[in-house]
Amino acid sequence: MIRKIKGKIKEKSYETIEDIAMKATKWIGSTGSLIFHTIIFAGAFSMYIFGISLDEILLILTTIVSLEAIYLSIFIQMSVNKHDIKLHSVAEDVEDIQEDIGDIQEDVEDIQEDIGDIQEDVDEIQKDVDDIQEDVEDIQEEDEEEDIIEKEEDKRIEKIEDMLGRLIEEIIDLKKDQKQIREIKKDKTKLNKKKSD
Repeated sequence: MIRKIKGKIKEKSYETIEDIAMKATKWIGSTGSLIFHTIIFAGAFSMYIFGISLDEILLILTTIVSLEAIYLSIFIQMSVNKHDIKLHSVAEDVEDIQEDIGDIQEDVEDIQEDIGDIQEDVDEIQKDVDDIQEDVEDIQEEDEEEDIIEKEEDKRIEKIEDMLGRLIEEIIDLKKDQKQIREIKKDKTKLNKKKSD
């Protein structure tokens, strides 16, 4: 239990130190930092007016600048490391997206084949509907006995029309899926362009 608490405290303090370092790195590259350093350097040389020798001023200033350079190099390396981690993460995401696009392309090809098969089925059903319609017209010319047959044919037509309606709905759904796949491809293309930029 105590180890967990110590681990959490270490993790929190590490995150806090890292946040401070990142904020310091951002600030050092700002206009405010430029103004601050200019004032400090001008102020250091103004100590000469108060009787401090130029050698002592240069010694103090050189020491401060050396320490600052050490910290700056550490901050810069931390920033580089953090960006490197982010770049690796993005690269992995891109690889995953490329794999997904490959899978989607295969699915699109399968869907296109299915659409072709469904279209053939629709054509065959339409031929059947036309044939049935002709039969219905023939049946209408016959007597009462043929009226019973006509009713059975009407039921078949209704079933076929229901099947047609379902097939048409499936075609519409497939077209929607195809449109979504195209949008995903466009998003992938945009993401690749952003990465290349």
